[in-house]
Amino acid sequence: MDDFLSFSFRINGLPVTASFSEKNIEEIFVPLLFYLSELQQKKDGRLIVFLSAPPASGKSTLAAFLQYLSETRSTLTPIISIGMDGFHLPQDHLMNNGITIDGKIVPLAKIKGSPPTFDLEAIHSKIAEIASGSVCKWPFYDRVLHNPVQDASTVDRDIVLIEGNYLLLDKDGWKDLKQYADYTIRIIADPSMLRPRLIGRKLESSRKPLSYVEKFVDFSDMRNVDLCLNNSFKSDLTLRLEQDNSFSPL
Repeated sequence: MDDFLSFSFRINGLPVTASFSEKNIEEIFVPLLFYLSELQQKKDGRLIVFLSAPPASGKSTLAAFLQYLSETRSTLTPIISIGMDGFHLPQDHLMNNGITIDGKIVPLAKIKGSPPTFDLEAIHSKIAEIASGSVCKWPFYDRVLHNPVQDASTVDRDIVLIEGNYLLLDKDGWKDLKQYADYTIRIIADPSMLRPRLIGRKLESSRKPLSYVEKFVDFSDMRNVDLCLNNSFKSDLTLRLEQDNSFSPL
């Protein structure tokens, strides 16, 4: 049986402890970081990496871990990991604006996390700024405040790993983001494995009753899972999330 190592991070305002397979670290993650270092040296400029995955598949934690790992080995180029979630539209906007779904007007807050609840124009603008090589600020989403926090981090490294659900989405507007990526990674997973993870995460962050959380997850989050899994571009590297939380390359 493979051994797992535990690491602690703070992601989206909440403490997170995650375990990673030693085999994955040595056979997937370290070689990936060496390859990205080589790509950056060949490009002789800022390298942008997209990590796209469905909700609750561990993409934010993996991105944070890859940054940590890149900082522990002197032969690697340190990366900075940043997330797309900082471009959520403000909660007030989501509460006071709606969208038509199945013939009914639904408040955007009821589908928070879906593509219409992000500021796509701002995402384009900020990624273009990063691609120019500029030192720039980046927002993050605070799960305690339930709102984005502007200018929360500084992007100043030569390898930038951007993680998000829809970075490789093959839909109007979103599909234009792919032009900025030098390398792409996708995580896929069995939707039935993601549902309880989504429920657990929502219970922790919202403190709503279980019945409310299950209804939200089934109406919104699971639709987003399906969208990510079935409407995304192919990636340079695809990883499948297994039941034991390890990853298998495809």
